[in-house]
Parts: sequence; structure tokens; C-alpha cells
Amino acid sequence: MVAMCRTTFLGLPLLLLAAAADAQTVKSAVPRANAQSVLVYPLTVVTKNNMDFGYISVLGAGQAIIDPNTSALSVSGGITPMGGSPRPATFAGAARSAAVVNLRVPNQPITLTRVGGTETMQVRNFTLQGNDKRTLARLESFEFNVGATLVVNAGQAEGIYTGTFDVLVQYP
Repeated sequence: MVAMCRTTFLGLPLLLLAAAADAQTVKSAVPRANAQSVLVYPLTVVTKNNMDFGYISVLGAGQAIIDPNTSALSVSGGITPMGGSPRPATFAGAARSAAVVNLRVPNQPITLTRVGGTETMQVRNFTLQGNDKRTLARLESFEFNVGATLVVNAGQAEGIYTGTFDVLVQYP
């Protein structure tokens, strides 16, 4: 059985909050807090976190690399990290019985497209945290991270770029 999960690259909006001047005023939290849970059935895989390269300043062509083992972002060429929350994509799965599962990340580049435009960038060299074969006990859950390389072109248009990629988990 093969379970497939698709994740999305997203740029995150910045939220600034001002302190209230009057200590006697009661305010609700903005935005409101959410509560949630994700149930993971055996023989499935779910996306826990989407891959995010954070905010990047572009002075020329370069690359941004997210390491799936350390979650560190490194850059080269004419780009500079500017904050945000860079992180690898994180996935979770669960086995029904003791088994070896096979994890597969894309072996071809994927394209990110600018929101509201047609400009594109490539994400390539997907890397997996740990081994691509995992030995699991009965009813054991597991997690893994996926990193990659973002290729930024010289003169890349400013904006939020998004795209999707598939991760496959092959259960016996």
C-alpha cells in the first residue's frame, strides 16, 4: 500500500500587536486561539508542517538550502536570509503491524509560482531526514523531515511563491 501526502510552500504574513495603553481595558486575543488535533490512522501519512524558506532578500542569483536534520537554513550567492520561520516539511505516519516502510521524496525539481503572477523558481535536491527505510513495531508512529534547495534567479520578482510536492510512504 502506498500513502501519499502533498505539502505546500507558504509565505507567512507578519502580525504586529500594539500594547494597550490602559491597563483596565479587557481585550480578547487577536487573532483568536485555535484548538485542533490530527488523528493518524495506520497505513497513512499526513503533513505536520509545510516547508518554508522564510523571508529572503535578493541581490543576485543564489540558493537557499534547508537541512532536514538540523532545520537550519543556509544561503549562497546573492541572497540573504531576512527572518521568518524557515523549516523543513514534517510528515507523520503510523504502522499497523511490525514492518519496514519505504519513504520517497521527489527526485525531480518542482516549480514555485509567484502568487498573483507568472514568475517561477525551482526547488530541487530534496533530502530526507534519516534512512529511506524505517523498521517499525506494531502500531508505532513515526515522523520525518524533508529539506530541499531553493534556486533563486537574478532579478527574481518580489512576492510570495508557492508550490506543492508529493512524499510517498510505501507500507507492506
